[in-house]
Amino acid sequence: MALGEAMALAVAASASVHGTTSPNPPVGAVILSADGELVGTGATRPPGQAHAEVVALAEAGGRARGGTAVVTLEPCAHDGRTPPCTEALLKAGVSRVVYANADPNPKAAGGAAVLRAAGVDAEHLPTHVEPLRAWLHYARTGRPHVTWKYAATLDGRSAAQDGTSRWISSEESRAEVHGLRSTIDAIVVGTGTVRADDPRLTARGTGAVRQPLRVVVGVGELPRHARVLDDEAETLHVRTHDPDAVLDELVRRGVVDVLLEGGPTLAGAFARAGRIDRVLAYIAPKLLGDGPTALRDAGVSTITDAVGLVVEQVRMCGPDVRISAVPASAR
Repeated sequence: MALGEAMALAVAASASVHGTTSPNPPVGAVILSADGELVGTGATRPPGQAHAEVVALAEAGGRARGGTAVVTLEPCAHDGRTPPCTEALLKAGVSRVVYANADPNPKAAGGAAVLRAAGVDAEHLPTHVEPLRAWLHYARTGRPHVTWKYAATLDGRSAAQDGTSRWISSEESRAEVHGLRSTIDAIVVGTGTVRADDPRLTARGTGAVRQPLRVVVGVGELPRHARVLDDEAETLHVRTHDPDAVLDELVRRGVVDVLLEGGPTLAGAFARAGRIDRVLAYIAPKLLGDGPTALRDAGVSTITDAVGLVVEQVRMCGPDVRISAVPASAR
């Protein structure tokens, strides 16, 4: 099997457990025998259980000796709730390890050096692994990764003049967002959104193995019968308007990946604080001509202060245009 093909399988394994491993990274691993045959595939299990390399090595058994391990993240070199993956790789007798991303976590980094010191060929093959995006950001910055997701019309309206917003985006876009919700740790909205829309903030129709933490930001009280107070998922009411205070609380709860779904005021507060790490927009082919916009009070008073974005991807989602972009300052 070609190395690129093996890495693609490792990335797919990573994606298969995205949303089940936090606060650990969703790593994928593939083991090739000495003659290049696929003999093992694995992905990180929930916290406290085996890492991807260990799962793949168990499947490979003795066929791993003299072979190659292909992993989406540099193997860990520290004792945590499980032994170091470098130790498992050395015990299995692999002769080569190829990893897509260096581990930025100072507690776990250094696995490649450990392997090289033991005579194993450790090679860095830079590869974008989408399921690792949030964890890598968390490891580098110490704060959760925030994706601001919104839907708007082609003329930039998030609702009609009378406040109605169902449904701006298509059925296909809404289904995709539910899939996204099933992979993240927390959904954040403001008290205004809860009062106006009474959202459930759950992943539905996806077979999700867990529901994200529902986070409501704001000092006001929530309606007694709000759907976010049901027993479908845990809800946290953070009584502040400060984005950093919200993220600090989420760090204490082990949250790595955040989906910001609030209205324009909350989105503006996060933008003003520089705490939006990705923008995910679903633009519907509709015109309203009036009504609220998706973003308000973002701290921009002149065009030179505009937040520059780099567009990563543009594609169709049903009839809608889906745009993924990240701040230019992060590149």
